[in-house]
Amino acid sequence: MAFLRSDNFASESWTVSELTQYIRELFEIDYRLQDLEVSGEISNFSRARSGHLYFTLKDTKAQLKCVMWRSAAERLRFVPKDGDAVVVNGRISVYEANGVYQLYAEKMSPLGQGDLAAAFEELKARLADEGLFDAELKKPVPRFPRKIGIVTSADAAALRDIINVLRRRYPLVSVLIAPTLVQGADAPLQIVRALRWLDGRHDIDTIIVARGGGSMEDLWAFNDEGVARAIFAAQHPVVSGVGHEVDFTIADFVADLRAPTPSAAAELAVPDVSELRPYFTTIQQQMKNMILERTGHYRWQVQTLRRSLNHLSPQVGIAGNRQRLDGWQARLERAMQQRLDQSRHRLNLLQTRLTAVSPTATLERGYAIVRDGDGRIVRTPTAVKSGDPLTVQVRDGQFGVTVDHVGQDG
Repeated sequence: MAFLRSDNFASESWTVSELTQYIRELFEIDYRLQDLEVSGEISNFSRARSGHLYFTLKDTKAQLKCVMWRSAAERLRFVPKDGDAVVVNGRISVYEANGVYQLYAEKMSPLGQGDLAAAFEELKARLADEGLFDAELKKPVPRFPRKIGIVTSADAAALRDIINVLRRRYPLVSVLIAPTLVQGADAPLQIVRALRWLDGRHDIDTIIVARGGGSMEDLWAFNDEGVARAIFAAQHPVVSGVGHEVDFTIADFVADLRAPTPSAAAELAVPDVSELRPYFTTIQQQMKNMILERTGHYRWQVQTLRRSLNHLSPQVGIAGNRQRLDGWQARLERAMQQRLDQSRHRLNLLQTRLTAVSPTATLERGYAIVRDGDGRIVRTPTAVKSGDPLTVQVRDGQFGVTVDHVGQDG
């Protein structure tokens, strides 16, 4: 690198460009300014349409303009914003167009992230050794869930994003929200309680654990060991959607499925109903064919059983028995008529014989029946004496007489 001026440059006249370039070269030959670390608070932060970041680092006494090109910005694991205390690695140079020196940032992390990163890596390694990240232990996410539990803040934009995605992709699913803090010292315990409450229900198919992006400190609740073990112990599959695509937490490694964002977690948890229409159409046709086949089979069985039933039906026996009963009834009627005729004939004979010996018949022939005062029939003259009253019965009636004298035949 050559300077534009020799050592006796003090007596020479400089152009602004020459002086600015000279100052830039002075910065660039100082190795201490080419790889340094500066801490301060971000202000005037902006992101250009090109993806480059422009901001100012300041403390109580000074400020330093900074720029981070898009290639470096895409590697950030958090979203910088005004007021963030950060540590920036980069080099110092001069932006000749404005004549100002600035820090060209290559890396940036929240202030104190070094300790957090070390704790993160220590816990990650320990849980990995215990097998909490093993792929063979991951539970499959149901393809057609009926109800999804969501662990996140009730006021977070992440929750609205999840619900919108679920409603758009798979409106058949219902949602049960377990609201919790997702940031701060009390967040891990609340996240664990929400997880266990949802996991203890029998109507949940999948659990989504989610929050929006933020710094490493903002996401630290999802690097908590208790949260990690609660996710691992869950009986239901857990989908993790914490932060942005570049954010990774311990919860992501333990979860059964990791999504880069909350919205992506919702997309992974349910199918797209529009993509399922051809599938449902095929199933509908298959079910229709199966029903028709089953119906035809059952119809044939019914016909076969009906023929068997007709063959074994008691109606056939009943009809035969009815015919035999009619025959027996006719025979009984004939037998009864014959018996009645015989009885009537015998009665006539007996009546004739009775008539022949009947006193009435005797009276018809002109005879009379004589009875004494006691009503006894007088058969001999000796049964009466003169003066006894008698009753004489003839065909048309009777009359009384008195014995005048008693005599014997001869």
